[in-house]
Amino acid sequence: MKKNRHQKQENLHEQVEENTEEVLEQNDSKVQLLEEENQKLKDELLRALAESENVKKRCAAEVEKNNKYAIAGFAKDLLGVADNLDRALSAIGGAENADCQALLAGVELTKKELTHVFEKFGITKMDVLDKPFDPNFHQVIQQVSDPSKPSGTVVAELQTGYMLNGRILREAMVVVAKE
Repeated sequence: MKKNRHQKQENLHEQVEENTEEVLEQNDSKVQLLEEENQKLKDELLRALAESENVKKRCAAEVEKNNKYAIAGFAKDLLGVADNLDRALSAIGGAENADCQALLAGVELTKKELTHVFEKFGITKMDVLDKPFDPNFHQVIQQVSDPSKPSGTVVAELQTGYMLNGRILREAMVVVAKE
């Protein structure tokens, strides 16, 4: 009987060990699965954070761009005012009359103030005379023979071109030399 009991205890002990090993193996397997899932979730989180950061940067760049060029429509409308002030200065330029001189001074001050406002908001005149023709910045109105200039050189500006923060606002209307 003692042998039987001892045998039973040994069998029970072996079963406990086997069950323990089985439970440990199952636990190890579960831990491994949980670690893999944890790593996968960490990767997804890092990717989501990176994407979020990229979206934030793109939005900031878009906002900056919109702020920089938001006045383009308004600025284009003001270019007509600048053109008319230039025409007024040209028309009054040779007058000797005192009244004309006062008008000239007023128009010059107005033009100077408009130029200052343009500069403040990043609107600049294009310098096109004696430069090679560039279809991205110039609109050819006429071609003339001018042996003193290389072919394709801008020899006259009929309407001033303007840039807004380095981007074209209005093309310059030009006369180009030809052979």
